[in-house]
Amino acid sequence: MKPTLPRRHMLGLGAAALAAPALLRPAWGQTTAAPTINRNARAIVGFPAGGSSDVVTRLYADKLRGLYAPNVIVEGRVGAAGRIAVEAVKSGEADGSIYLQTPASMLTLQPHVFPREVRYDALTDLTPVATVCTFPFAIAVPSTHPAKTFPELVAWMKAQAGDVPFASPAAGSAPHFMGVMLGKAIGVRMTHVPYRGAAPAMQDLIGGRLPIFVGVLGDISPQEGSGARMLAISSPERNPRYPNLPTFAELGQPALTKDEWFGVLLPANTPAAIVNGLHAGITQVARMPEIVAALDRLEYLPTISASPADFAARIRRERQEWGEIVRESGFQPEN
Repeated sequence: MKPTLPRRHMLGLGAAALAAPALLRPAWGQTTAAPTINRNARAIVGFPAGGSSDVVTRLYADKLRGLYAPNVIVEGRVGAAGRIAVEAVKSGEADGSIYLQTPASMLTLQPHVFPREVRYDALTDLTPVATVCTFPFAIAVPSTHPAKTFPELVAWMKAQAGDVPFASPAAGSAPHFMGVMLGKAIGVRMTHVPYRGAAPAMQDLIGGRLPIFVGVLGDISPQEGSGARMLAISSPERNPRYPNLPTFAELGQPALTKDEWFGVLLPANTPAAIVNGLHAGITQVARMPEIVAALDRLEYLPTISASPADFAARIRRERQEWGEIVRESGFQPEN
């Protein structure tokens, strides 16, 4: 899935910090001013500058300078829906000097959606380090829609004579398959209307040209109450900003309790000391108040994997779950 960033969420990011002393971190968990590796590192991102993936990569890279490496330079490898970036890190040196920050779907969903194009395995060609943040999905209707609640929307959908159209930011994206899952769960045939990004889909939703949109919360929330109405959220618990917005689990759809994440991975066979050092650095950065605040403005949470092993287990589990969903949907790339 290609994340998008509402204009009001664009962040002014500072220039690269001065290089810190090029010393090695002596041991996992030890408090020291020395970085983990004694060479500069490149943070590879597969989506355009200004998008949410790029912005979050820069947020973390800025704070990892002097903490993980003397300098961390963000490098865009845009193309092939993010796959070029993954392959660049796959073929990179396993010395900590290159790492990938990527959305979950690149590793858990795309291998099933584009099996011919995906030429990497997150668990064998890369070394999982940690998630850096998570964010939920939501379902929305135009503010003029007769359904004021999710149960009312379900009743409205069941009353329609034909298939019910719904939109997502892209064909083969997580929101696309969440809409498919919803239709199957409530017994309604739904027709997917793919868009190239959330922005044009939201414009059509607000204009009343679409009845339903499924997408990332941060792409929908700016229009909440002024053109769009959110009816359910995919997070395990209610969002404090929207206390009246129920979760899918509360509404009897626990299978739709899912979220997206951005995660960091190193090339395969990277030494454990480097993997653990980068994980420790990410954990430290995620606790910084300015990072928490910046992510909050994007409707993201700084959720960090407990360990690299836990992150690898999450990738394995979600990749299997999405595989079953894609196979049951009968999706073909040309759809």
